[in-house]
Amino acid sequence: MNRRDFLQRAAFGASAMAAAGSGAAQRVAGRPNVLWIIAEDASPHLGCYGEAAVKTPHLDALAGEGVRFDSAIISCPVCSPARSALATGMYQTTIGSHNHRSQNEGDKAGGNPDYYPSYALPEATPLVSDLFRAAGYYTCNGAGPEADKPGKTDYNFITSGAPYDGADWRDAPAGAPFFAQIQLSGGKWRGGKIEHNDFTLPPYYPDDPLMREDWAAYLASWERVDREVGAVVQSLKDAGVYENTLIVFITDHGISHARGKQFLYEDGLRIPMIVRFPDGRLAGTVRRDLALHIDLVPLSLAVAGIPAPGHLQGADLFAPDYAERPYLVSARDRCDETIDCIRSVRTARYKYIRNFHAHRPHLQRSQYKDGKAILQRLRELHALEALTPLQDAIFAPRRAPEELYDLEADPHETSNLAGDPGHAPVLAEQRERLYRWMVETRDGGLLPEPILEDLGREYGSKYAAMRQPGMAERIPGIIAAIEAGERNDRPALRAALSDADPAVRYYAATWMGSLRAVEHADALHALAEDAVPAVQVAGHLALCQAGEAAEHLPRLAALVDNPNRITGMYAMNAIEQTGILNDTVEAAARRAVENPYDGTQRYGRRLLAKCEALRGLG
Repeated sequence: MNRRDFLQRAAFGASAMAAAGSGAAQRVAGRPNVLWIIAEDASPHLGCYGEAAVKTPHLDALAGEGVRFDSAIISCPVCSPARSALATGMYQTTIGSHNHRSQNEGDKAGGNPDYYPSYALPEATPLVSDLFRAAGYYTCNGAGPEADKPGKTDYNFITSGAPYDGADWRDAPAGAPFFAQIQLSGGKWRGGKIEHNDFTLPPYYPDDPLMREDWAAYLASWERVDREVGAVVQSLKDAGVYENTLIVFITDHGISHARGKQFLYEDGLRIPMIVRFPDGRLAGTVRRDLALHIDLVPLSLAVAGIPAPGHLQGADLFAPDYAERPYLVSARDRCDETIDCIRSVRTARYKYIRNFHAHRPHLQRSQYKDGKAILQRLRELHALEALTPLQDAIFAPRRAPEELYDLEADPHETSNLAGDPGHAPVLAEQRERLYRWMVETRDGGLLPEPILEDLGREYGSKYAAMRQPGMAERIPGIIAAIEAGERNDRPALRAALSDADPAVRYYAATWMGSLRAVEHADALHALAEDAVPAVQVAGHLALCQAGEAAEHLPRLAALVDNPNRITGMYAMNAIEQTGILNDTVEAAARRAVENPYDGTQRYGRRLLAKCEALRGLG
């Protein structure tokens, strides 16, 4: 939604609230306000969490008046899926919003309008703002401490109406309580730096001047956030509503760094969470049990006295019958043009990470990541062989399918215990928990995105598609095909090439190609003619990797223009994986640059630059 449309809808919403008259205001008189303050791209590096390198007196004071959660995590470490989950109280993998910025109406990624309905948010999953609005609350979302303009949404779905009534909580009709969000730039801001150099980088980063400079700027962003939070608190006090307002402070995910944002290590998942109650109860409390950001939805509804719908997947952390959860799951899927599927299970002590695309490197090429000076410097140091084995691990061409870390003994997640026989029972338990959760929550992340897009178009939305009979039951079969590839079980992979499930065929072909299973090329030829274009992409790539690029690279390039723009992006991803630079690739790259979908364009620009550079060398 553009700014003009937002303001027009916001004006309509505000006038509708005012038109409801004093009756609505009287019904909600005295009910507490709810304010969520959300900063971007920042992990818990603030004073009340033990960071000595910065001074955050306002946030420290807020924590002193409320409850500080020491083990709060996010359901996804990148913006649009995490915000989509928070806005609905539902896992992004359940509602079909798990792939970052897809071909969604109004989304910056672009796409094919025929697929926009695939992103519709069904009535069964209303926004938290809709729930508050239905209860008589004025709802708003503003940017910065002044909240004088609309705040960031970046939701990966479309709704039938305006998500908020306005931008500023001070515009609420007289007597009406408000549900407000204030969005802060947080760690995205790198406009300053702390005045000293007294901090230590995590061991998985080199102690390099550029890395230190960036980290210092990041720490300075926390001091700016603190000042902004102080201004917000003061504005509430000046308006006489501070004592009647539930205040929540979180970040949308962790620090934007090589192992942070977009990944399931602690730097990506762990966030600060501070909850200050209107009545001041539990002031100065520290909670060390697991909390998830979508828990804020039922928690906030409870404080406001609004019944929580039964479909919510979060939990009211302060309910009388609340029981601490033994584990929480987080998920990362495609981020911009980088195709991946990672899941984690977090307990009080252990972190289990499942890399379902273990045949691909941790740091795949990414326009967003590679545009950062810190990533460019890491790549330079990698090329110079100047990194330690721990620091260099992110550049390995393949990943371990499973990772297990003892967070008590190894808080930086540096020693993978997945291969340790002594931890085999823990590994098996975490794996079983994850696989069961994926089925129970109808996690759509293992379905190749082009296939899920088509299912969403067929059934009205991806959420509806995953609720069709038998959909959740497909997940174990897909996992079995991936596991066959991981253990190099070529007979099992060959059998999977003819499976009835196109997702199974896709992964079987993907692993056959990754393993360079030339002896099974005959079986792959059938997939090059598959009825499902995404499977064709995997089949053509596998055959290119088996030495038949002369025939199958042009056919792969032809899929770039598929009406399902995600299929075209997958085709460009496959072309990049071949490592081939020739006239066919250059022509495909030129078409990709003109494609309506941003992810496809990114591959096109990258490959075109390589082709032109190669031609220049010639």
